[in-house]
Amino acid sequence: MPTSLPNQPALPGDGAPEISYAYKASLIGSAHEFKLTDAGLSWHISGRSGVWGYADIAAIRLSYKPSSMQSRRFRADLEGGDGGRIAILSTTWQTVSLMAPQDHGYRAFITELHRRMAKAGSKAALIAGIGPKTYAVALVMLTLLAISMTGLFVRAVWTGEWYGALFLVGFAVLFTWQIGGFVRRNRPRSYDFGHLPEALLP
Repeated sequence: MPTSLPNQPALPGDGAPEISYAYKASLIGSAHEFKLTDAGLSWHISGRSGVWGYADIAAIRLSYKPSSMQSRRFRADLEGGDGGRIAILSTTWQTVSLMAPQDHGYRAFITELHRRMAKAGSKAALIAGIGPKTYAVALVMLTLLAISMTGLFVRAVWTGEWYGALFLVGFAVLFTWQIGGFVRRNRPRSYDFGHLPEALLP
């Protein structure tokens, strides 16, 4: 089944056209489906459905959440005025071994959602990155790991273990590329409707 639903043209008397997005959070179960309609954000998840008015959405958190199956995975967590929560992911499960990206559809949907919320006069909290406490813990762990790696590298050079030193250098480069990107993108901050964080959109 398709995982990105096509945009639907506006009907006579309607405002902006309905824009749809869908993804499968797992191989088992139906797709999570979302539509941007005149009435608000329409959602259908695991047999449940509803419509959140654009002005009633209390908060949006954008983050970068890579996984072992897909290194380019972005996430939007929405909180409704009634306390309900919705997660929208930029990837979808297709097979047991394939989690496919939906970069273009996800970016277009999230961007249009923000535009419609702004037009509705939304006062939602717009948050980028992970929570401050989680981010602080991640920085502490990275610092401790960097100190440990430096110590091992110095010892390897001192004892002439050149292969070990090269391995540590390669590991450090790979770790910095993967974990460093996660930390850089997910720095806690707020944003506004006119300036969405590019680092948290595919």
